[in-house]
This record gives sequence, C-alpha cells and structure tokens, in this order.
Amino acid sequence: MGSIRLRLLKWLIVPVLLLNLAGVALNYAIAWIPAQIAFDQSLSDAATMLGARVGESDGRLVLDLPQMAEYALRDDDLDRVYFSVRDGQGRLVAGDLELPVLPARAAAPATDGVVNGEAVRMVAQPVLVGQQQGLVIVAKTLRKRGQARAAILRAMLPLAALFTLASVGFVWFSVSGGLSPLNRVRTGIQARSSDDLSPIASAEVPLEVKPVVHAFNGLLERVREGAQAQQDFLANVAHQLRTPLAGLRTQIELLSAQECKPEAASSLAMMRDSTERMIRQVNQLLSFARAEPGPLRKTHMEPLALDQLLEESIQHFVEQALRKDIDLGFDLQPTMVQGDRFLLRDLVDNLVDNAIRYTPPKGTVTVSCFPHLDGGMLTVEDSGPGIAPAKRSAVFKRFQRLDSKTTGSGLGLAIVRDIAVAHGASVAIDTPASGQGALFSVYFPA
Repeated sequence: MGSIRLRLLKWLIVPVLLLNLAGVALNYAIAWIPAQIAFDQSLSDAATMLGARVGESDGRLVLDLPQMAEYALRDDDLDRVYFSVRDGQGRLVAGDLELPVLPARAAAPATDGVVNGEAVRMVAQPVLVGQQQGLVIVAKTLRKRGQARAAILRAMLPLAALFTLASVGFVWFSVSGGLSPLNRVRTGIQARSSDDLSPIASAEVPLEVKPVVHAFNGLLERVREGAQAQQDFLANVAHQLRTPLAGLRTQIELLSAQECKPEAASSLAMMRDSTERMIRQVNQLLSFARAEPGPLRKTHMEPLALDQLLEESIQHFVEQALRKDIDLGFDLQPTMVQGDRFLLRDLVDNLVDNAIRYTPPKGTVTVSCFPHLDGGMLTVEDSGPGIAPAKRSAVFKRFQRLDSKTTGSGLGLAIVRDIAVAHGASVAIDTPASGQGALFSVYFPA
C-alpha cells in the first residue's frame, strides 16, 4: 500500500484544481459575456441610427447621411467599420458593397462573418419607409474585442494561478497537520530503546489510530510476558541447578580428602574441575537472568559506594588467585555511582574472574576505582596475553572465546557489556602502560 499522505493529496488536490479551473472558466464568462454584449449593442445602436436616416425619394430608398456623420461612424483607431443599406430586392442603396447580405431579423442578433479576409461582427436591422422594406447592415472588425479578451485573461490568469497555489499549499498544510499525530506516534516509537516494552500512551492518539495503538500495545504485552517467562525460566533453572551442583562439589571434596588410588584421585580432580566449570556457567546464566529482563528494573538503581562493593567482591577471588600464584591487588578510591548492587557485583565478578583465568601463573591482576569526569571509573588490569585490537569488539559477543585452550563459555564479557549498557556505562579494552596484558575500563556517568 502506498503513502496515506500521497493518497490524501491526490484525492484533495485534483478536485481543488478542477474546481479552480471551473472557477476560472466561470469568471472569464462573467467578465467576457457582458463585454461582448456591450460591443454588440454598440453595433445595434449604429444600425438603429442609420435606419433612422433612411428615407424615400422618387419611389426609391435613399440614405440621408452627411459626410461628417459617416466620418464619425467610421472613425476608430483600431477597428474598421462597414455599413450598407439595401432595398427590398437586395440592391445596394448606400455603403460598402463587400458586406454580405444577411437575413433580416426583428431581434437583429449579432453574427460573425468575414469581410476582406478579416473576421468581423455584423448586425442586420430591417427598416420600413412608407411601403418599402429595407435592410441596414453594420459590421466591425474584432481587434478591440481581442484586446479586451486579452486584458481579461491577463487580469484573471495570475490571480487564478495564485489562488491555485494557495489552495494546494493549504491542502498540503492541512494534510501534514492532520498526519502530525501519526508522526508523533512514529517518533515516539523510534525513540524507544530496543528493550522498552512499555505500552504506548493513547491519550493523545487520534481516534482513528487508537485501534492500531491498542493492538500494538497488546503485542508489546505479549512480547513482555514472553520475555518475562523466558527470564523466569532461565532464573529458575539456574537457581535449581546451583543447589545440587554445590552438593556435588562438597561430596567430591570429601572424597578427595580420603586416601584413594592415584587413578581415583585423578578422576576426582577432573570431576571437581568439571563441577567448578558447571557452577561458574550456572552462575553466569543466573547473571544473564538478572541482566536481560529488558528495562532492567531501573527502580533498583541506587547510589552505591563502588570502592566498598569492589572490596567485598574481590575477597571471593583471593583463593582462586593464590592457586595460580597470581598477585591480586587493588587500588580503591572513594567513588560513588548509581546502579543495581547485584548486577554490579556480577559485572565485577566476571571481569575479575576473566582476568585471573587468562593471566598466567606468577602474573598480576589489579582492580582500581576512582572518580572520573563527574562519574566513576572501574579498571581491571592483568598481565595476561592481552586482546588484539581486531578482536576487542568481538569478545563482548556471547559464546566468543579468544582461543580453545582456556576453559569457559564465552559469556562473561557479554554479561559485562549488558550490565554496563543497562547502567548507561561504557566499556573499553586497552593495553596497559606496561605494554602487556589487557586493561578493561568501565566508565559510569554521573
């Protein structure tokens, strides 16, 4: 289907143009017909004047027209005037022989003709002198009439063009104004973020558009319910898996504490590593369940001391760093940010876990926070292999890993990105000043 605007303009502008065209024709007729009648009336008056001067002499019709009167009759700056007087047998009594003979009519209407190759307007008027019939014919060229017609057209066409343009502009303005509520609805929808599933306010929506808005709101509600159901399912699954996995890890640790054969000890170690990996992946799924609901429950945002949150979170990674002989340090300055405590903890956990996981033994991992540009900055620096600039944008995608040697699901940095976006923060990857490793920086705006 084409544009509603074009359909409205087509159905409105075409009739307006036709009406303007009809108006121009009517105005032309109103202006020209009286002028035509006035010209014809002047011919009739001249014929009447000549008829009054026809007399009879020796049984024949004669025209008593002084030379000065004839000069006055024929005197015209533009047009040529012809006249003739004929008797009942059609013989010329006086005047111009080239004038054709017209039938006599009582009303004496004007007719068109040609004299000497030029168009003329003629009037024939009968006269009765005694018992003799006569016919007076007066003709005049159309030069003045042409000038009058041209003057009328010159006066009317610019006005008609002006009124036509004004009418088209008014129609265009009216259609645009009538469609502006649709444009506001479209702008409002386009301005929404991709995770905003709140209904469209229908208070200022035109009556004709409300059914569409209601249907769209119903679709948004179904999408929101589906997303919420998916999130709840993921959260429930992750939550239900955490308890048996934690129990399984405890049992494996109890078995590992007992004396057993080397083969069994090796199997238990592999089982312990697999269980740790499953627990970490389940925790990441739970983080996604909290970070992916869409609008991210902005009511959970509150002022937080980022340095205190980091101090609490880092303690959980001390043992993991010691197992790899990694120097885990921190430089925490008082920093206030606006955020969700649980989501920011997930962000920190994934950044620190990712740094420890990729840093080789005897390496270093440093976590810092400090005020920056009226906001706060969180940095995690490691001495690992680093990330090539070409791969830095790809690592934030789900299930992306730098290589196949390091264990993991490739969800950690994707979670970091989603949580940062939810807080209006930005994440950047750089190379530390030492020239080795990776430096993750998260900037929280004021």
